[in-house]
Amino acid sequence: MPIRIERSAGVLVYRIPPRKKEAEFRLLDYGKHWDYPKGHVEKGEDDRAAAVRELSEETGIDDVALCDGFSHAMTYFFRHKTKGLIRKTVVFFLGRTKIKPAELKLSHEHVGAEFLPYDAALKRVTYGSAKAALKAAKAFLDGEAV
Repeated sequence: MPIRIERSAGVLVYRIPPRKKEAEFRLLDYGKHWDYPKGHVEKGEDDRAAAVRELSEETGIDDVALCDGFSHAMTYFFRHKTKGLIRKTVVFFLGRTKIKPAELKLSHEHVGAEFLPYDAALKRVTYGSAKAALKAAKAFLDGEAV
């Protein structure tokens, strides 16, 4: 069976709560791991459109402002039960929202979600690639070279 190639897009979404200066990042609990809102790029979509659509579907956030100049891509392989070996590329954008916690929703794909400050978010995300994406986003927000 040949290697299947898939592409997904997502948003490292953050907010700055009232009376605070530090960004909080939205993480989703997929049941076995913590990660960011993301999903498959559909036919006719570009990466940015897919990322914004997935963010809305998975969190209810539809007021996101994507940060110009930031994207972080990762590629990994995994084996699917019926599709075989898959080479997946995921591109993340960084986006700010002003949504209030009461306005958030949780999709059927997740068992929980939280907005967490950077240090706590870095500890909570499961995979090394997700940690690298968060570190790149934080560096970008801090004005450091990425």
